Amino acid sequence: MKRFAVGLVIFVVVTGGLLAGGFFGLGFFLSPQDNLAKADAIVAISGGETDARTDEAVQLYQQGWARHIVFSGAALDPNGPSNARAMATRAETAGVPAAAIALDETSTNTRENAVNVASIINRADYHSIILVTSPYHQRRAFIVFQRALGPHFAIINHSSYDQAWRRSDWWATSYSRSLTLSELQKVLYEYLNQPGSSS
Repeated sequence: MKRFAVGLVIFVVVTGGLLAGGFFGLGFFLSPQDNLAKADAIVAISGGETDARTDEAVQLYQQGWARHIVFSGAALDPNGPSNARAMATRAETAGVPAAAIALDETSTNTRENAVNVASIINRADYHSIILVTSPYHQRRAFIVFQRALGPHFAIINHSSYDQAWRRSDWWATSYSRSLTLSELQKVLYEYLNQPGSSS
């Protein structure tokens, strides 16, 4: 009986530790970050905190991590410039030469971002990119871009700063909790619907 009780305590402690680790580690799962290395291009896609994504891409360019930037995103307002164009304008104002920038101005979601950017990358014969998006979106963007570019294409994950979401305390506000759980559902959907999956 005593051995059973000890075993039960160990089971509860281990199970609780695994559950707690999964809970607290969820933000880190959604937001993979790689060591920076030089790449052929920096790719920044529009979405939440678009200016922050743009500024991060510009900083990477100015630090010499890549010689080209690709901005991707359609217009929120059909009567206005595309998100990609607005990002390019912001980058040029910060000193990035227009000749270093390529645009995808038609993408309305992550999958379109990946497919349309892949066409630009293939035409330019790039072999590696630094992928910039918001931290909570990084895992899903990586999955979708890797699928579009091929399993052997080098993608370096590097998120921009986000004012409302931190991977170390994603549970801190109702907004960040909702965003995290929504993004987790989308990531699981992407995993389950990858080519060759049984779903």
